This record gives sequence, C-alpha cells and structure tokens, in this order.
Amino acid sequence: MSVSVERALKDLVKTGIFTMGYRRSIKAVKNGEAKAVIIAENTPPELRAKIEYYSRLAGVPVLVYRGTRMDMGLVMGRRHGVSVVAVIDEGSSKIVEIVEEAVR
Repeated sequence: MSVSVERALKDLVKTGIFTMGYRRSIKAVKNGEAKAVIIAENTPPELRAKIEYYSRLAGVPVLVYRGTRMDMGLVMGRRHGVSVVAVIDEGSSKIVEIVEEAVR
C-alpha cells in the first residue's frame, strides 16, 4: 500500500490541487473543499485528533501515512516536513480512491 500511496502523492503534486499544513487543511475540511486528508504518522496527537474530528463531521476520509513528516515532505518534492495534506482535486492521481479503500 505504501508504494501506491507514495506514487499517488507524487501524481497529486503534478496534476492535482491540494493544501499542506494543519491550519489550511482544517480550513479546507470545514469549508467542504477537501475530498480526502492524509496525515503523517508522527503528527502530534492533539493535532491529529482535531483533524480526525473535523474530517469525521464533514464525512472526509482520513489516511495515516506510514512514515514521518519528513518522509511525506520528500515524497511530495519538498525539503521540509509535511504533517497534513488535504486533497481538493486529485487530478490524475488515484489518491482519493486509495484513501477511501484504506478506510474501509
């Protein structure tokens, strides 16, 4: 699963629309813009709990990425850590399908 998630994240960066970061992701979920949320495994528990809470209220699926914030940032082509990604439009990636499948 991890390889397909990484591939889908790379495709999302190239062809999709997304927001990175805790505050922007929460805002996207609250506004109904987010289709899925990906959280790094080492995101602080209080932030993770809030994101999961608002996502559950909005009916947005959440996937816990099996890697650190730095790992997720590097997969997305960033030189910094990325704790949370909210998918607005998946483009040609299959990230929303992967997240929904993992939630089941």
